[in-house]
Amino acid sequence: MGKKDVLVVVCAAAAAVAVAGVATVVMKRQMKKSRRWAKAMAIVKEVEEKCETPIGKLRQVADAMAIDMHAGLASEGGSELKMIISYVDNLPSGNEEGLFYALDLGGTNFRVLRVHLGGREKGVISQEFEEVSIPPHLMTGSSHELFDYIAQALAKFVATESEDSHPLPSRKREIGFTFSFPVRQLSIASGTLIKWTKGFSIEDAVILPNFFCETNLCSNCSFQLIMTLRVYGLAVCFLMARVGQDVVGELTKALDRVGLDMHVAALVNDTIGTLARGRFYDPDVVAAVILGTGTNAAYVERTQAIPKWHSPVPKSGEMVINTEWGNFRSSHIPLTEYDHALDVESLNPGEQIFEKTISGMYLGEIVRRVLLRMAEEASFFGDNVPEKLRLPFILRTPVMSSMHHDTSPDLKIVDGKLKDVLEITHTSLKMRKVVVSLCEIVATRGARLSAGGIYSILKKIGRDTLKGDGEPRKAVIALDGGLFEHYTKFRTCMESTLQELVGEKVGKDIVIEHSNDGSGIGAALLAASHSKYLEA
Repeated sequence: MGKKDVLVVVCAAAAAVAVAGVATVVMKRQMKKSRRWAKAMAIVKEVEEKCETPIGKLRQVADAMAIDMHAGLASEGGSELKMIISYVDNLPSGNEEGLFYALDLGGTNFRVLRVHLGGREKGVISQEFEEVSIPPHLMTGSSHELFDYIAQALAKFVATESEDSHPLPSRKREIGFTFSFPVRQLSIASGTLIKWTKGFSIEDAVILPNFFCETNLCSNCSFQLIMTLRVYGLAVCFLMARVGQDVVGELTKALDRVGLDMHVAALVNDTIGTLARGRFYDPDVVAAVILGTGTNAAYVERTQAIPKWHSPVPKSGEMVINTEWGNFRSSHIPLTEYDHALDVESLNPGEQIFEKTISGMYLGEIVRRVLLRMAEEASFFGDNVPEKLRLPFILRTPVMSSMHHDTSPDLKIVDGKLKDVLEITHTSLKMRKVVVSLCEIVATRGARLSAGGIYSILKKIGRDTLKGDGEPRKAVIALDGGLFEHYTKFRTCMESTLQELVGEKVGKDIVIEHSNDGSGIGAALLAASHSKYLEA
């Protein structure tokens, strides 16, 4: 063998070794990539299993909620569900006529509305509204300044009323007041603020101690109790927060200061307003549910089924109950490690567990937490964890909904949202499909649990079965909220699950109906149905 032949052999051997080395490196990379993918899929599979909501589990959730509803109606503080008596005993019938106003205060903006009602034949003839921003300094100032600002804006709005709409000289204009903060309701048109939320922090405002939130004591009795305890030298420092003043009284005084002669006919929240708006158009509406950033439900209960109601039975024999179902909790609710971590890190740990699994505030955040773990433990998005993925609540539920609804062949919307929101680039179609699957898992659990909650209300009022004679009874649930309105797959899953729970025969007469703007039009309708001029 010559030198040239030896050189050729050596070069060939070296090339073979190099090729083998490259092949080994490639194989190792593929194996590493395969292990990472398997780990990521294991995480998704675990989430899927823990989020499962078979029909049997949903029935357990509904039964547990129904038990809590009974307990909450029996006594104050008897259940996680507050089952607040709204004092709304007269829902709109559709016959209401006249001009009514609404004030919707529930965040950094408030709305004033004017609604012209034409009775059964004409319904809502017209509606006008104006939205007003609340300056930041008023959110932390004094209650006097805040209500004066609201009254001034309302007075300007009333001044735009047409001449033929002015009330008779002997009558005041009437308004429904939607006040979306925790309130201890005292009557249809009075209630004391428990605490400010949503960025408001007004020190001199109406703060009702927690002790009194769990009792039936009125403000005067609360004050007398405190004075009595002080006389006997008992330690009651924890009770000495300012006993709540009536928020309607505060608004009325502000209206007087600006020279606006107006009567607040009803103090309500948005869920009850949604129920009122639904009932105005359909007498078969028996309950209302809000599925938006937050969630709540209200329904019509027989007064005789409310043991903690000690006042005279109203003429209607009925009372609207504000369940505050977001605070429901049960061992039957399927929770994951991500739910537990979210709860612990929230501003209200241990509270609003039901809300944290079904509402728009949290669905996207749950998906983000799962994706973060996949990025950290399985390098799902590459060797480096995307920094934006570490930011709590950066993945909002509307973004999750957009990705979930992406039907393009290459999931272009998912790709765009990952880039724009999380700054995650270079994802494969395979990865994007996993993201969509994760959205499906979290949304399905929320939708099915929502259906379980509605089913529990139907059970409570006996609408989950046929009549004794086998005849069906129509029951309409008024729904509102951005989650219900815009997240189509969430909505359709919830509706189909409810049908599955009640069964085919009963399901034919269970209807979900969109009833939007309960906090506005609903409040005006309640002002009409509780008008002090109704008898006249």
